[in-house]
Amino acid sequence: MKFGTKAVHAGQVPDPATGALMMPIYQNATFAQSRPGAVQDYSYGRVGNPTRAALESNLAALENARHAIAFASGVAAADAILRRLQPGDRVLASMDLYGGNRRLLKTMHEPVGIQVEFVDMTDLPTVDRALAQSVTMIWIETPTNPLLRVLDIEALSSLARACSTMVVVDSTFATPFLQRPLDLGADLVLHSTTKYLGGHSDVIGGVVSTDRDDWAEHLRYQITCTGAVPGPMDCFLLLRGIKTLHLRMRQHCAGAWRIACWLQGHPSVSAVYYPGLPENRDHDTATRQMRDYGGMLAFEVADISALDFNLRLLRFAESLGGVESLISHPATMSHASLPGSERAILGITDGLLRLSVGVEDVEDLIEDLARLLAPLGATAGSRPA
Repeated sequence: MKFGTKAVHAGQVPDPATGALMMPIYQNATFAQSRPGAVQDYSYGRVGNPTRAALESNLAALENARHAIAFASGVAAADAILRRLQPGDRVLASMDLYGGNRRLLKTMHEPVGIQVEFVDMTDLPTVDRALAQSVTMIWIETPTNPLLRVLDIEALSSLARACSTMVVVDSTFATPFLQRPLDLGADLVLHSTTKYLGGHSDVIGGVVSTDRDDWAEHLRYQITCTGAVPGPMDCFLLLRGIKTLHLRMRQHCAGAWRIACWLQGHPSVSAVYYPGLPENRDHDTATRQMRDYGGMLAFEVADISALDFNLRLLRFAESLGGVESLISHPATMSHASLPGSERAILGITDGLLRLSVGVEDVEDLIEDLARLLAPLGATAGSRPA
């Protein structure tokens, strides 16, 4: 099946009892058992639920994976992966990493003996040298948050495989529609399903997909022990959202491209970060690895305090990937937990804004951005990054 067909149908069949086309919401904490010690698919809601099972089958199909395990949030999914590590194990992580996952690594797992090193994963020789020092896992995020760096999954996975190192890819910004890391050599692919997969800013969730039976067993055991599961209503909302994922992503990508080009020509914008721009430093990697360039971009201005946030359509808010366009300030939002000195090293300046382009008519969004930037006047020439 092609991707759009999988998005609509994978893991879902008409309800045998009623013929209902949509997967029912099995709002159950427990299930009747035929006798003591009976072996059956469902016994207790934390361990398994039919609505969740349908979601997991759907997500596995989208990733070309044998297994998908759904979690209550993207961070819960990341934490379940990291819980397989032992004291003394070493993790090599993308330098430009989502602030929540960086915080999880540094404040929750490093204190119990996990060694964490952040490296520039666009520099393959540097990664190769770091892998020579016994690395248990490399944690790749691509495209990265918030600077939209695109990392070469196939090349990094090849380096890791030569050292028997596990590869995790956070592919939240791309979704399975734009890239499939397992096909490129990764062991695990992680998504915050809160974002594009749900697509409507009305549900929190996460998923890990893999072809490895040992990892699937570990992750399901984590679910049983910690209970970090999405509820059946959450799973239903995600299944509903995924049905239009391919359609929404085409619109997100088309809008982001138009806006990136417009921002590139705006005199008050000093830099535009979007891999679809031919001048972007990661354009070639993105072209080779991704179906399209995504709906996320970032740009820099001299002084955000002067901006006019009294907008008609754009909302200043956390999160991304919904049908509505959102603008955020990484220094005070997604990466606020990082000290200013660390943000400076990463290139996350106080003038950096991140834009999640929704599915509205792009002309209306550009009009809103023009209103946002109007107070700055003509202060700088733009450049791609």
